Amino acid sequence: MNFTQLNKTIKECKNCKLHETRAHALCGEGNRHAKMMLIAQAPGREEDQSGKMFTGPSGKIFHELLKKANISKDEIYMTNLIKCYLPKCRRPSKNEIEQCTKYLEKEIELINPIVLVSLGFHATRYVFKKYNLIRPPKKEYSHLFGTVFQVGSVSIFPLRHPTALLFNSEKRDTMQHNYNKLRELLD
Repeated sequence: MNFTQLNKTIKECKNCKLHETRAHALCGEGNRHAKMMLIAQAPGREEDQSGKMFTGPSGKIFHELLKKANISKDEIYMTNLIKCYLPKCRRPSKNEIEQCTKYLEKEIELINPIVLVSLGFHATRYVFKKYNLIRPPKKEYSHLFGTVFQVGSVSIFPLRHPTALLFNSEKRDTMQHNYNKLRELLD
């Protein structure tokens, strides 16, 4: 399966009930030859309406973090763990994760990144499970953010999702410091 076939399959997906409430199923975006792949949780309301990643309030923060880190969107590939909007921005269910990660697995295979960046708890938990890394209790995931984990030839780099700054601006300096490491990992 190539990207064209994968994206068509994602857009037409009806494997769970999320297709009933979404406007768009979001396919990954960016450089398909990127060395770095970022995995967020799911599209927000604005992303669902626009059909594009990171167009809502957290998107503005995300783009600022990348810009200050000297990262161009042309250098990375971005995707989501869950391809459809989660009503009321709720947490994804186990079934929704199981259904959507089939698409994520294929994206990882096609991109074949050397740096895999997970944004937030759910994406990080998925990546740690996929690569057989020890998963801490939920309350300890924040200790993983900003640390590189090497699995064979792949560097796993968990980061806080930019949404965190919408609720706690005091984390900005630490988050920017961690996002700045993306440049080092790319170089």
